[in-house]
Amino acid sequence: MILAAEQTFWQAHGDEISAAITLLVAVAVAVIVDRLLIGRAVTAATRLDTGELSREARTRLRLVRRLLFLAIILIGIALALSQFTSIKRFATGVLASTAVLGIIIGFAGRQVIANLVSGVMLAITQPIRIGDLVSIGDEVHGRVTDIALTYTSVDAGDGSLIVVPNEQVSTDVVINHSAGNSAAPVTVDVWLRPDADLDAARQALEHGEITSAHLTELTPEGAKLQVKAAIDAGADREAHEIDLRERAQGVLREAGLLKVP
Repeated sequence: MILAAEQTFWQAHGDEISAAITLLVAVAVAVIVDRLLIGRAVTAATRLDTGELSREARTRLRLVRRLLFLAIILIGIALALSQFTSIKRFATGVLASTAVLGIIIGFAGRQVIANLVSGVMLAITQPIRIGDLVSIGDEVHGRVTDIALTYTSVDAGDGSLIVVPNEQVSTDVVINHSAGNSAAPVTVDVWLRPDADLDAARQALEHGEITSAHLTELTPEGAKLQVKAAIDAGADREAHEIDLRERAQGVLREAGLLKVP
């Protein structure tokens, strides 16, 4: 009787070792590429007058870093799995039916793929940028702190962090309060009593930084005035809006014209 030759350690565990080495190399390459991108960004920033990259550049850089890191890791995982003969056979059988594979991936990962594609489009078109004050739909309002591959983080300003799927950012109505003309007047709405004298309200409001006060809505419950005030370019619009609303309400309250809830 002929006994089979005993397998060596490499013959018994060669696939696992090769896969582990492949994964380690992929992680190392991903980290090195990420550090190189950061180094290039720092070098580019030192050449600018401001000493830092713009919000547009920082947003694109963050997305490029994450996409490259993810791509390298996925390639590493694919190469590691290809070391196993059984997985090769399985992959060959699956790839023989690409239509079935596409349907499975489409149903299983529709949400993830939609968010990922939306994240790429947000970084390219940049309707919002890191640091922008935005309103997304009717419920999300705050400052953008991060735009990841699948989600956008918004600081609500009250200690809470809102995580919005990128697909929602792409499909909902988004108001970017930090874009456009930075020197455009600050606008707030205030409500008057139904029987309030509109001319008296305008005279009381139109002084100092307040440039105009116009009637925009009249209901049985009261009259809505749109109040505008000048602002310096680059100033904090949100802080000025809060200050303007408080000052306008204070003036109207002293004149006895403010609507009481």
